[in-house]
Amino acid sequence: MSVRDPRAAAETVRVAIRKLLSGRALTALEISGQVGIPHKAVDEHLEHLQRSSAHRGERFVVEAASCLGCHYEFNDRQRLGRPSRCPKCKGERIDPPRFRIEAA
Repeated sequence: MSVRDPRAAAETVRVAIRKLLSGRALTALEISGQVGIPHKAVDEHLEHLQRSSAHRGERFVVEAASCLGCHYEFNDRQRLGRPSRCPKCKGERIDPPRFRIEAA
């Protein structure tokens, strides 16, 4: 069974992600579903977009992940992936980070 790729044939994955993130915030899972790539591959593309956005005159914005139990926010986290557990309450119900790209 073949999986249908929702991207245009000539469009790269990163171009598709950049278009998605322009003006709206999405989680890595939402990005993977809309671009048609595995969820685990999204973090690598986001890291590249984060590094290259300044050269394009854009700002890569990360809305921090937060614990759904105690509302702890992971503001100082450098990694883009979803944290596995909360350092404060040790809960595992984490609202994942959201990403968007804004014009600088």
